[in-house]
Amino acid sequence: MTPMRETFVDTVSTALDHDPRLAVVTADISRDAFAPAHARHPHRVLNVGIREQAMIGVAGGLALTGLRPVVHSYTPFLVERPFEQIKLDLGHQDVGAVLVSIGGSYDDPVWGRTHQGPADVALLDTLPGWTVHVPGHPDEVAALLPAALAGDGRVYLRLSTRHNATAHPATGRFTVVREGHRGTVLAVGPTLGNVLAATEGQDVTVLYASTVRPFDHRGLRAAGHTDVVLVEPYLAGTSAHEVATAFDDVAHRLRAIGVRRDREVRAYGTATEHDVLHGLDAAGIAKTIREFLR
Repeated sequence: MTPMRETFVDTVSTALDHDPRLAVVTADISRDAFAPAHARHPHRVLNVGIREQAMIGVAGGLALTGLRPVVHSYTPFLVERPFEQIKLDLGHQDVGAVLVSIGGSYDDPVWGRTHQGPADVALLDTLPGWTVHVPGHPDEVAALLPAALAGDGRVYLRLSTRHNATAHPATGRFTVVREGHRGTVLAVGPTLGNVLAATEGQDVTVLYASTVRPFDHRGLRAAGHTDVVLVEPYLAGTSAHEVATAFDDVAHRLRAIGVRRDREVRAYGTATEHDVLHGLDAAGIAKTIREFLR
């Protein structure tokens, strides 16, 4: 299976050949992957070096000239470090761009905390007008990218080195993967595999989301349960306010599972070991669901 980042690079490189409006901006990360595209389009594939704030500033300038910038780096270098530029050079200027991250919350822990960014979606939630995609399979990346590239808005595409076993329709709506009677478990992006393993034998509905902003309030309501377990691959409870909006006129209960906010993990290890620390492994998710529904 082609990894998500490779799918992204291939899709954008091909699109550059057909859409003169597109431009790619990097800050060394994936520079070599875009080298063939740079050879064909040297004025529209730009690498600024290890200058992430400048990367976003350049993207804002390109957008002001009518181009459609695609900006790519590790999650903390794309969202956290240049957040002021995202706020001002894109948001305040009211121009669009496609930001594409890799590494997720802790996909590549060998590099330590500098390469981890579990607060990315929560940060973008403080700014208006962002569409946020969290694909769980490379085929979903290929399905989500064309509309993002062709549009004018501000889009964040959160890639992962991990993926679910199968792809699901990337329509912006939640997909019903399993039906049950005791509650709803909403799995975001690459958490679905562990959620399905965790809910095996449990009488719950499982919904899947590859797009979280805008949030499919109607789809969550349509599942028919007011007991909700939210499983996200970033800060726990990032979408809690969206669940509250979906049920703003009825009593409901929510349990949020995600990267823990109450502790700083100072270990390297593997992504799977980090899952266990945060309760995002199948056993941890199953335990939380059982306790919640008890």
